[in-house]
Amino acid sequence: MKREFNFREGVISDIRFGKYPGSRSTEELIKRGIVVLDKPKGPTSHQVTGWLKDILNIKKAGHTGTLDPKVTGVLVVALEKSTKAMPVLNKLDKEYISVFVLHENIPEEDVQRALEKFRGSIKQTPPKKSAVKRRQRTRTINELKLIEKNGKDMLLRINCEAGTYIRKLAHDLGKELGCGCHMKELRRTAVGPFTEDNAVKLQTIKDDYVFFREEKNEDIKKDILPVEVAADVSKCIVAKDTAIESICNGADLGVGGVSAVEKNIEKGDKLTILSGKGELVAIGKTDMDSEDIYKREDGKAASLINVVMSRGTYPKGWN
Repeated sequence: MKREFNFREGVISDIRFGKYPGSRSTEELIKRGIVVLDKPKGPTSHQVTGWLKDILNIKKAGHTGTLDPKVTGVLVVALEKSTKAMPVLNKLDKEYISVFVLHENIPEEDVQRALEKFRGSIKQTPPKKSAVKRRQRTRTINELKLIEKNGKDMLLRINCEAGTYIRKLAHDLGKELGCGCHMKELRRTAVGPFTEDNAVKLQTIKDDYVFFREEKNEDIKKDILPVEVAADVSKCIVAKDTAIESICNGADLGVGGVSAVEKNIEKGDKLTILSGKGELVAIGKTDMDSEDIYKREDGKAASLINVVMSRGTYPKGWN
């Protein structure tokens, strides 16, 4: 999808400061990177994230969207500074392939009719073993497709809003059919634009990191995405060089510090604030919509949620 911007000023970013994301060293990429892991069956998401920290010799990492120990597939892990980008990564839609088992052999046409009732907006109460408060909440099922049915076994593809419980979906489907149903197997195939085709196994990362340390082989760079991928899944504002150090010191972004603003931003949207070189400066929330940011001469464009860029990357732009 083509992205469109309104430019308040055609400001060119000073090459003496900052760095284009694609020109970062391996060490810099690790400190500002995202790994799309292919989680194996057995360990918890927390354990896998811990192993990744140990492999890369880093102190901090966080995953988006917990997978149960028996579930495999895409686990997006933010490294070091990139954990500050979690507010825009946590809410991405998820896609799964799952095996549901009916407790009776129900005709496929009856199953299809029941599935239709679970497409779109649904109500779910988290299961007793969940880590969240057990209260009914609304979730959106974008796709619920029966790929194959063999007796009581059904293979389905599910695309849904973050926070949807697939095991609970199977239970509720069985209740709707009046025969009972449970989830037998589950694999997450995508988190937003991050798919299993992009996912890397822990052993691959370990091998590539060892080769990097021992032989200066930089294949490890293929395993890590720059934190700026957060801008691919959110709206964004481009800040002037002169505003960046102020942001890094905790100041909200005023309209006077905006170089360009993406169209169709609404007040209250979470978004990424970028430098003119495309570096992720901070995660923010808009205080006005795109048109106001573009046209107004004063006022606060965005409030800060998390600052990603280190202080001192750009010079002070204020007295």
